[in-house]
Amino acid sequence: MPTHFLLSAKARTLSLATVMRMTDEEAETVFRSVRWTDGKAVCPHCGCPTVYECRRPSGALRFRCKACRKDFSITSGTLFAFHKMPLRTYLAAIAIFVNEVKGKSALAMSRDLDVQYKTAFVLSHKLREAMASELKRMHLGGDGETVEVDGGYFGGYVKPANRKENRRDRRLAKNQNGKRQVVVVVRERGGSTLPAVFKSEGAAQSWIASRVARGTKIVADEAGSWNGLEARYQVDRIDHSQAYSLDGIYSNGAESYFSRLRRAEIGHHHHIAGAYLVRYAQESAWREDHRRVANGVQVKAVATLAMAAPVSVDWCGYWQRAKRAA
Repeated sequence: MPTHFLLSAKARTLSLATVMRMTDEEAETVFRSVRWTDGKAVCPHCGCPTVYECRRPSGALRFRCKACRKDFSITSGTLFAFHKMPLRTYLAAIAIFVNEVKGKSALAMSRDLDVQYKTAFVLSHKLREAMASELKRMHLGGDGETVEVDGGYFGGYVKPANRKENRRDRRLAKNQNGKRQVVVVVRERGGSTLPAVFKSEGAAQSWIASRVARGTKIVADEAGSWNGLEARYQVDRIDHSQAYSLDGIYSNGAESYFSRLRRAEIGHHHHIAGAYLVRYAQESAWREDHRRVANGVQVKAVATLAMAAPVSVDWCGYWQRAKRAA
């Protein structure tokens, strides 16, 4: 019987112990290599390659541009801009974050790194934002390709009344609190996963049309929300009340994605909703697409995305920049 990838030695190419044994200079070298191809600093203000080191009295690495005379650090203009912790801690945070298959709670990370919960919470969301940058402008499908579509509702929990006679049917819109949202996922077989958040499944049709190429075969369940897709695509339907797979028609790839997201919600975060639901959905999509990639490769990939991304659109420094994620 073949060994599952996560149980094999191929999945373990970087350990947290290795990261924590690094010196500050070694951690600096890692971040320099992922930000600049040859490791040579380039001024983020004017693009001049002629810079020289100008360390602070504390030993923190800074550079000074010979052209514009401005100072900058390895993380200037990136998701980790204005960093206050050692670079080795950020590298350890990335390693801890990607090593979890279903997700990593901010409270657990705060204990692992010995930082405040707010610090771990913001850092986790910055890593999710880095993962999400890989999904921007992603398009799926094409001639001969199959894409699975499904939706799952999150948030808006309404606590049932104590007495039976006071309870209401919480499935009805009039008995809900208006906070429930649906994560709609499109997943290409043998390809990538792309989620988005809407108020209802029906509201996702124009988004699906903008992200899934014409000529793609779509597989969806029996929900009436997907009926409108039949005007644009060839749509195969599977009635889950009858079977999960029938005559080669199934949406198990999309269901697998929601299995991961639900386990992250129940086992780690306990509550994913509101403005940040889309970030958790994007994180699960990234994890699903990289589930058979060695953890060392995942760490480098997330670090590269974080160093290539601009200053966070949602977070600045250690706490919230805006009340709603962009």
